[in-house]
Amino acid sequence: MPYLAVGCEISKESAKESAEERPSAHLGGSGGTRRSRCPEPHGSRGNILTVYQVPFAYNLSRGLTSLGGMTHGREKSRGVSRRVRAVVAAGVGAGVFIPVIAAGPAAAAAPTVSCTSAKAGLADKLKKDITAALANRKGTIAVGLYDRSTNTNCSLRASSAYDSASVVKVTVLATLLWDAKKHNRYLTDREATLSKDMITKSDNAATSTLWKQLGLTKIKGFLAAAGMTQTKPGANGYWGLTQITVTDEQKLLKLITAKNTVLSDNARAYILKLMGQVVSSQRWGTPYGVPSGVSVAVKNGWLSRSTHGWRVHSVGAFKGGGHDYMITVLTHDNSTMNYGIATIQGVAKAIHKDLAAS
Repeated sequence: MPYLAVGCEISKESAKESAEERPSAHLGGSGGTRRSRCPEPHGSRGNILTVYQVPFAYNLSRGLTSLGGMTHGREKSRGVSRRVRAVVAAGVGAGVFIPVIAAGPAAAAAPTVSCTSAKAGLADKLKKDITAALANRKGTIAVGLYDRSTNTNCSLRASSAYDSASVVKVTVLATLLWDAKKHNRYLTDREATLSKDMITKSDNAATSTLWKQLGLTKIKGFLAAAGMTQTKPGANGYWGLTQITVTDEQKLLKLITAKNTVLSDNARAYILKLMGQVVSSQRWGTPYGVPSGVSVAVKNGWLSRSTHGWRVHSVGAFKGGGHDYMITVLTHDNSTMNYGIATIQGVAKAIHKDLAAS
């Protein structure tokens, strides 16, 4: 039995992925291990975690050392429960004994949030409250906010690159729909099923299938059409290592939420529908603190590697209460997944509150 160091609860039935699909095995999403409980690491000191025995299908030459699932975090602040249940993906294949090094969160430089708004006083309020939400938070955090109703923009590290993890799945779906439009066709039943599983359940095998079907030429074609010039698709099928930025994720959310020539109205509505049907266990992040009566469309991503610790991301689109806005928060250098979630939710809560009051 191969080994991997995690502090987690593992669920889902074993995924029967092909060799080409195995890149999905190390990213936040569903698929690939039988149910198994992992206790909190005991007696771990310094940087070495306790090692547990779990199925693991990953070529070490790729450099990933921890699966993108959710841990039993102990942090309760900012709306994170004591026991966060989620899915750790693992494929079928051979593994080895891996001494995993936990990357502790590095102290971030004082965040410099920039905001502008047509609404008097709103930019200053948002800048103050987002900055306060990030005070004393460790890690490297990037933030984007755009509200059409008040022409409000906020940004922090908007051009910094992050491993996408499962956030890229929205781009995969948008590419599929863009390509279908070019060929004047609807999605097949198979494509629709894969798309639904990819977005609502964050299914990795479905994502790998669609990524392979599309190929890098079409994916890059969509990125060019969308003006997402900072996004670099992951090589060799490793879609979760796509490099993304707040700037490009906000561009994508703008395309999804307003009429344009890249995506049809039906395509936009379909993406928002699926993002609105994400399973409850994955609806954390940017929706935190959203006022009642405001619609929510969200996609999250999570991934741990030997460098930069946990990547935890959330993108969301919100409409109601006199506002039409989108939020992107990308983070890495988190010590745990829960820590990253708490950081994101602190930012989201401040944004929702300030917009609701404006």
